[in-house]
Amino acid sequence: MLGAPRALFLAAAGLQPVMRGELRVEGKPPLRAVRERLAASAPLDPPLPRGWTVRQYVTWSARLAGFTRGAAVTQASEALSLLRLGGVAGARLSKATVAVRRATVLAAALATGAAAILVEDPVAGLPPETERFFARVVVRALESRRTVFFGGRVPLESPVALAADEALVVGGSRVEAQGAPGEIAAQERAFALRVAGDVQAFARSLASRGARLLSPLDASNRGRLSVELGDFGTRELLDIAASCDAVVLELRPLSRAFA
Repeated sequence: MLGAPRALFLAAAGLQPVMRGELRVEGKPPLRAVRERLAASAPLDPPLPRGWTVRQYVTWSARLAGFTRGAAVTQASEALSLLRLGGVAGARLSKATVAVRRATVLAAALATGAAAILVEDPVAGLPPETERFFARVVVRALESRRTVFFGGRVPLESPVALAADEALVVGGSRVEAQGAPGEIAAQERAFALRVAGDVQAFARSLASRGARLLSPLDASNRGRLSVELGDFGTRELLDIAASCDAVVLELRPLSRAFA
């Protein structure tokens, strides 16, 4: 899920209430899904107890999920192995690198035994030499779980994009594109728009010129729409808007999510 506001991740993870509409995770309200061990989350860089070791933190997560002490140790050991943390399991979190701390948070989510894992971009801001290796480790560790990845942009050649069955590009609170990452990235003439003025007339005029609306146009969209241009360019699109008493406030290529 690319471009979604952080509030959506927090709501899906049960970390803040849903303010409008309805949100389901594994078919349940988010907090209930977490409590029933249907889902667990790995936020980006949450506060960690500096005096704890990596193993202590992951084991604590399993205990919170309801496992007995012995079972929690087993869950933690398996999760640590999946994230290749065995060699640093006894290290204090205060001395751990950013990558180790992020891997620890992911291991803690896995140790809950949840069927689905919600992940907030664990490679954000990592050095290029670390990013790709770490992304491969994360993808392999999560391959047996249903996973929702929340991030800004993801290179099409990244392990995350290559492993994804489906991608959603989100703008504001609406889905701008949905499909396989490669298909979305190939839509070089598809754009997400935010429009003020007579949006209905603008959309009708675009359609009459051969453009294809990729999203439903209704009042809830608040002037946001996704469109695949026909045989004309963005300059002509702006001219069409002006002729319909509409103004294009934002124009973004959908393929940019995989740039």
